[in-house]
Amino acid sequence: MRLPWIMFVLLMLAPMAQAEEVHVQAGADALATAIAGAKPGDVLLLDPGQYAGPVVVDRPLVIDGQGAAVVDGGGVGTVLTITADDVTLRGLVVQNSGGINQAIDSGIKIVRGVKRALVESNHLIDNMHGVDVHGGFDCIVRGNTIEGRQNARMNERGNGFYVWNAPGTVIENNTVRWGRDGIFSNASKRGSYRNNLFRDLRFAVHYMYTHDSEISGNVSIGNHLGYAIMFSDRVQVQNNMSLSDRGHGVMLNFANKSDISGNLMRGAEKCTFIYNANRNLIAGNRFEGCDIGIHFTAGSEKNALTGNAFIGNREQVKYVGTRDIEWSLEGRGNYWSDHPAFDLNGDGLADSPFRPNDLMDSILWSQPSASLLLGSPAVQLIRWSQASFPATMPGGVVDSHPLMAPAEIAVSPEITAMQAEIGDRWQKVTIDDADVDAETTH
Repeated sequence: MRLPWIMFVLLMLAPMAQAEEVHVQAGADALATAIAGAKPGDVLLLDPGQYAGPVVVDRPLVIDGQGAAVVDGGGVGTVLTITADDVTLRGLVVQNSGGINQAIDSGIKIVRGVKRALVESNHLIDNMHGVDVHGGFDCIVRGNTIEGRQNARMNERGNGFYVWNAPGTVIENNTVRWGRDGIFSNASKRGSYRNNLFRDLRFAVHYMYTHDSEISGNVSIGNHLGYAIMFSDRVQVQNNMSLSDRGHGVMLNFANKSDISGNLMRGAEKCTFIYNANRNLIAGNRFEGCDIGIHFTAGSEKNALTGNAFIGNREQVKYVGTRDIEWSLEGRGNYWSDHPAFDLNGDGLADSPFRPNDLMDSILWSQPSASLLLGSPAVQLIRWSQASFPATMPGGVVDSHPLMAPAEIAVSPEITAMQAEIGDRWQKVTIDDADVDAETTH
């Protein structure tokens, strides 16, 4: 009874046992010819030089460019398309795809149904999209450098990584600069996007309908927006950095039941914008040097905030409402750099609650022209009265257990230097197409 099964296994393993390394000399059709003549499991070692695309990889192979093989798409379609399971692309320079966004022309495309593709240590230059994981399963994309296009209109560029309906995708340790979004993940789940560096983009990470996934350890520097989590549930956004991004560090828009923790947002218009996002844990983050620390609006309910640090924001919190919202959890609140607090019993908690906003803040948000009265005796009297008689305060955020010390998040000298390069970039920008309906343009 066991003999037929053993013979079947041996027959399946036979092609792999005959796999070999094949050296391929550069030439116009050399790569396509080598793939056509290769056996499943072969390793194609490409000599330095130019290879023509587009090329389809239709069998399980390792294609290793050894860091010096250039595959050029000639400006037509996708340069390398993976249609078979268990393909590895490594050490290639992949460049010059077509420019049709609707077709998702890319440097490398993993088509629907492909399993376990590995794309690592490649350099992708001047492609519409860098890597398109379009319906693949359990694919890994790591250690790549992507330099996108720099069209004048940002919304006409492609993404570094385009992930569509690709469960189990891992995108890690990559660098993406220029283009539109660093990672655009749409209608997917169970992805892990970690330890990537994003610079000079529209969004560093852009989520639409992506659930049960992880965004961790990434760094966003000088983008229009850091991490946009939209219409997505159960997302772990942990230990990321948003440094000198223009608009928002983190945006939660219809994002629910997620964990936003250990992140550093520094130097944006709004460190975090929360719009109709519910049942999220926001803990141990550092909101620093923004125009607004958190802008909280549009019916967001049952979010827990604890252990965060609000440091040197022009407005720590912007919230307009008629009822109080408690921002502490289990007796532990947040640190506020503008709270003149005392801790007489030394338990690490301030002895008095803190309200980051008062009646005058609400008036100024609804009537900006009232800012002309900020220095007047009448405004000072209103603020003194509210401090002396808390019952006169409007509804808003209340932290009943403020912390005496902030959450510390270290930034390496290398990353600090990259942030310093942004300088006064955003003061010089008046308008560009990244501002025009960016949240609905993909």
